[in-house]
Amino acid sequence: MRDGRILIVAGEPSGDLHAACVVQELLRRAPHLTIEGIGGDRMRQAGVRLHAHVGDLAVVGIVEVAARLPAIWRAYRSMIRCLRERRPDLMILVDFPDFNLRLARRAFRLGIPVVYFISPQVWAWRAGRIRSIAKYVRRLLVIFPFEESFYRERGIEAVYVGYPLLDQLTSSPSMQEARRRLELEGTAPVLGLLPGSRVGEIMRHLPILLRSIRQLMIEQPGLRVIIAVADGLPLDLIRSYLNQEVISARVVQGRTYEVMAASDVILVASGTATLEAAIIGTPMVIVYRLAFLSWLLGRALIRVPYIGMVNLVAGRRVVPELIQFHATPERIADEVRRLLLSTEQRLQMRQDFQQVRDRLGPPGAIGRTVDVILECLQSGAGEGMAVQRG
Repeated sequence: MRDGRILIVAGEPSGDLHAACVVQELLRRAPHLTIEGIGGDRMRQAGVRLHAHVGDLAVVGIVEVAARLPAIWRAYRSMIRCLRERRPDLMILVDFPDFNLRLARRAFRLGIPVVYFISPQVWAWRAGRIRSIAKYVRRLLVIFPFEESFYRERGIEAVYVGYPLLDQLTSSPSMQEARRRLELEGTAPVLGLLPGSRVGEIMRHLPILLRSIRQLMIEQPGLRVIIAVADGLPLDLIRSYLNQEVISARVVQGRTYEVMAASDVILVASGTATLEAAIIGTPMVIVYRLAFLSWLLGRALIRVPYIGMVNLVAGRRVVPELIQFHATPERIADEVRRLLLSTEQRLQMRQDFQQVRDRLGPPGAIGRTVDVILECLQSGAGEGMAVQRG
């Protein structure tokens, strides 16, 4: 009886985080597994042998992807070789749909079962991908309650597992504790900046965010600004923008959740960070910009009224969204000012966030995800591979 082999692919920082949690639990229950693929530093630390790094692949926007095409192609060919030569018992794909659905097709043709964790948001845009999911994916693990019925109605075997970080985020530090850890003690307000987890997002967002807070810092001389930088991003780039705008701010790396917990308000690039901030309970303003052509093409394809995950889960606008041409320094400053000056509006937003948390379902998503993966390993390969159940 041989050991089991899994190929896992996450092409973005958020996927790296979620996949690392899954891998840790998998190896705890089935330590004989060999796991390799594409991911980031967290997946490597969790025990994945990496063939490519998310830092070379992650990009947002139809136009922006062109610069990464050589690296993306090399990573894709590497995964095809793994599928052919190493014949994994299971492939786990994490979000990153344009890349991963192509891999799913190749795995299907080779008879390798595919589990897709964190489904592509076909309910929001590019619904045509449903056909590929239905044909090539053995089991689709979804993180939002409404997704399970959406996919099952379309003939896809979807399982709702819950939001992966709910356990971790509900035990985040209090505002006082987070400020103590970040050396931000005192009663003066704290404004957190989360400009994104990719270099391109930093370049598009941070200069605008810094210009937006200049007037606020004049109006409130005690206002403290802290910038949360994702792991792997160059700190020199952040400091260069601070020097250009002549703004004083704390810069911390790899401590995003502490920054969220410590802040009275955050300015956040649209993405999973908006949902994470809602779970922690931090009032926010969502800001996002793309290259003009990417925005124009995306605007024609998107079928939902919001882009912020927190608003999508709420089913209504609970957080302001300033997108593309609306994301001006003046408008951003107005929204932040409104929240900083109104305790009542911050309280109302926090109450709305409680409803969002309730909609995400119970904790324990990683355990449920691993349950399904181990079940697929036991039944999918047909070779009697034993796995330990925790």
